[in-house]
Formats: sequence, structure tokens, C-alpha cells
Amino acid sequence: MLGFLFGFNARIGRLHYFLSLFGVGFAMGLIVYVATGIALSSTNGITQLISFSKGWGAITLGMIFLWISYTLQSMRFRDMGWDPVCVIPGWIALLIFDRLIATKFPAVSLGPESNQTIVGALVHLGLVLALLFWPSARDAADFDEPRRRSGTPPRRDQASVAARRMARISGN
Repeated sequence: MLGFLFGFNARIGRLHYFLSLFGVGFAMGLIVYVATGIALSSTNGITQLISFSKGWGAITLGMIFLWISYTLQSMRFRDMGWDPVCVIPGWIALLIFDRLIATKFPAVSLGPESNQTIVGALVHLGLVLALLFWPSARDAADFDEPRRRSGTPPRRDQASVAARRMARISGN
């Protein structure tokens, strides 16, 4: 089910990913501009803007933007030949762990107002650059099942999908 919800089973190339980022960014910017522009054009605009930012509208827009972002990233990671089921949760866990380290030990953060360390910033930058510039893995072994002949019956594997994924990650 998550494969269809987050696009784990789909692929998107570098150019399409790059153009999709611009399209989604433009659409979200336009939506936010319209929402805040209408609020600021009225007489009590600041009050409406504050109530919008605390209401369900802003939460819904944020959740839609996150869903689209994770879907695009999953599709791009899959196209690169990486397993998005493992990479994206690892990336999120790294960002959370990095923020915890930076808030508990302010001496290792990037600055007094920053909640990030240099290691977390470099890993985040590396993954963003990989999403934008890493070549597609069209000829590499992908995550799909091997193709079978039309006349042969399907083979029953003893290992589950999760066991095959863990074996692939660990290199066994």
C-alpha cells in the first residue's frame, strides 16, 4: 500500500525531478501568496494571518507539500537504484538525531541560533545534490522481480518481501 501512496514503485529522472521541484515550489508559493495576500488586504489582516497559520488550512497545506516532496524523493531514489524505504527514514532519523545533538550540545552546532551540526548539514547537502545530479540506474539491478517467461508458472519464494529487502541491504 505504501508503494502506491508514496511512489515507492515508480521512477522519475533527473530532469523531471528538477522540473517537478520548480512546479511544486511555484504552486505552493502561489497558494501561500494567495492565502496571505487576501489576509493582508483586509483591515484586520495580521489577525487573519495569525489565525490562518494556526488553523487547519496551514496544516493541510504543509501535509500536502510534505506528501508531494516525499513522493518525488522516493521516485528519484528509486530511479537512482537506492531503496527509498530505507533511505528516507534514515535521512529523517539523521536529521532528528542531528537536531538533538545540536540542541543538547550548542558548542557543536553551526551557530548560536542554529539547530544543526556541520555533519548533518553536509549529509543533507550531499543527499540533496545526489537527488539532483546522481545518474539513473537503468542498467543496474533494480528492485523489481526478475521477468519470467509467459509459459512458466510463477515461482514461490520462501523469503518474504521484508527479508529480501534486508538481505539486499546487508549484501547477502
